[in-house]
Amino acid sequence: MGIYLNSDNTLFQQALNSRIYIDKSNLIAFTNSVLYTEEKAICVSRPRRFGKSMAANMLTAYYSRGCDSKEMFRDLKIAKSKDFEKNLNRYNVIHINMTEFLIETDSMEEMLQLLQKSILFDLLDEFPDIRYFDATKLQRSLRDVYAAKKTPFIFIIDEWDCIFREHKNDSAAQKKYLDFLRNLLKDQSYVALAYMTGILPIKKYGEHSALNMFHEYSMTNAEPIEEFTGFTEEEVQNLCKKYQMDFQKTKQWYDGYHLGKYSIYNPKSVVEAIGRKRFDNYWTQTETYEALKVYIDMNFDGMKDKVTQMIAGERVPINPGKFQNDMTTFSSADDVLTLLVHLGYLTYDYDTKTVWIPNSEVQQEFINSIEDGGWEPVMDAIRKSDELLQATLELQSDKVAEMIEQAHQENVSILKYHNENSMTCVLSLAYYSAKKNYVMYRELAGGKGFADLVFIPRKGCETPAFIAELKWDNSAKTAITQIHEKQYVNCLQDYTGEVILVGVNYDKDTKKHTCIMEKICKD
Repeated sequence: MGIYLNSDNTLFQQALNSRIYIDKSNLIAFTNSVLYTEEKAICVSRPRRFGKSMAANMLTAYYSRGCDSKEMFRDLKIAKSKDFEKNLNRYNVIHINMTEFLIETDSMEEMLQLLQKSILFDLLDEFPDIRYFDATKLQRSLRDVYAAKKTPFIFIIDEWDCIFREHKNDSAAQKKYLDFLRNLLKDQSYVALAYMTGILPIKKYGEHSALNMFHEYSMTNAEPIEEFTGFTEEEVQNLCKKYQMDFQKTKQWYDGYHLGKYSIYNPKSVVEAIGRKRFDNYWTQTETYEALKVYIDMNFDGMKDKVTQMIAGERVPINPGKFQNDMTTFSSADDVLTLLVHLGYLTYDYDTKTVWIPNSEVQQEFINSIEDGGWEPVMDAIRKSDELLQATLELQSDKVAEMIEQAHQENVSILKYHNENSMTCVLSLAYYSAKKNYVMYRELAGGKGFADLVFIPRKGCETPAFIAELKWDNSAKTAITQIHEKQYVNCLQDYTGEVILVGVNYDKDTKKHTCIMEKICKD
């Protein structure tokens, strides 16, 4: 048993010892299915503090010949798999965290030398009886061991992309690093499985696309292992029940990462909230808001418009296909937004090719990032949103029209009115603070059509629901009439009580907004 070769199961045992542990051991069933196949090279990328290292430690505990983990896995889901004992502690496992070697050296040359020397030290100690062709060469020595022992190696590389994050502009070092990984892992008979984790997908430099033997599972396409990216809704429901936490508030704060058929929760934040019995920004506290601000302040055409729409609760379309999988090569707003998906600040729908801000915790980080300069009109609308909500609840039609008009005028350079769709975005921004106590829906089906904006009180909130219908170059009265005629109140299926109807119109010639409001009761 060595430090890097065939290490023990101590790190995974620490996860099992924790107060909150979610069983993700069926990931092993997936890795077992690709052992010694053309799909044996796996690169899993997800945001920081989303359980990458825990998964790496789990795989090491399961596969490593340096420990006996049968008892450890006995009560976990993987124990029911038919291949459980077949692969349990049967492989030579090399488990390394690249960050460790990066911080101990000053150059890529030094880092790779230290890495190879460290693995060779364990290798020669574990197999002293092997006749080595050249004991100073890592790849050749691995071949010698495999030829003699016929036991293949599993490589588990955590934080594989740290060089691309810490030395963003050193392309020469990055290429040298990719060459090393290619030579170590590609077309080598001693490799049964290569499992890499990081935040970024694999960077490709022309001919260095030779790392294309890796099958990538990222925040833009994690199928079929998306359930292992974070906590699923079912897992969070069970935790909330066990620890008596409000599930709906937990969902509001930490849910929203869209991966295939799963809605994924931020595991770091859920665990912290349960442990502290308080909802707060936990994941975002692990990095300063300036990290986000650098990217959303980039001067790409349409960037400010897209960010403002997302802060208002909108989804915006992007093309992630051009992203170069690094933190410096940007040619469009789409590239920046794709990076924010991988960093965890946005989530992405593969089918609709749209991105949005996933939850309240990340939403607050966007607000922190725009608060200091350059976004004054947006922040002014947000700061006044409490006043607008109160005016709505008090049926102050003239004041509501005046405040919506002001929000439009101040943000006209960002959000230009062309139709009712643009109006909806401005109104969503103006009612920003309502999201604390309301669930906001856009184009919600009900009655005989789709209501433009619907605000349904969250559990425990005693204020009325309200439905807003928007018109462009028509009349506010027409908007109210449409709510009645198309029976939009029926979209409030599980709600009973007071409902405020809000009709808003924008006159494109006078640039004026008008508003009519009324209150009804839904049984």
